[in-house]
Amino acid sequence: MLDDLHIHDFYRHAGRSLLALFSQFPVPATLYVEDIAGPDTPDAFGLHSPRHLACLGAMTWLQQSGYIGFSQLLRQEAIEKAVLSHRGFVLLTNTQAESGQSNAQLLSSAVSNGSSAKLQALMERLMREFAASGCSLCDH
Repeated sequence: MLDDLHIHDFYRHAGRSLLALFSQFPVPATLYVEDIAGPDTPDAFGLHSPRHLACLGAMTWLQQSGYIGFSQLLRQEAIEKAVLSHRGFVLLTNTQAESGQSNAQLLSSAVSNGSSAKLQALMERLMREFAASGCSLCDH
């Protein structure tokens, strides 16, 4: 498998975004890109770094894929009134029989310990679980 840094960054940005919204649930929150991806240094023209834009892309992908909802983008700085979807919340609260931990606890550990391989494996498993739970009523 190719060592695609942008995919590792995607998993980290998506995981941190989900955890940030889980910690606020059910209260909608403004989620700032810099809080997820770290400080940004726009170029001389005021354009954001590729990393900043990739994080914003991960946030919008989470919405388009049904993990979260938000009311609008605040320029390229944040998403406003963001909250986990019903399916996103259920996914994170599910407990894994082998560890006895919730997916949110496992994700928090994977994000904080810095292991890209562990985070990638967990995010891929969570995405498969999410896809398998496809319930059209859960997205409302």
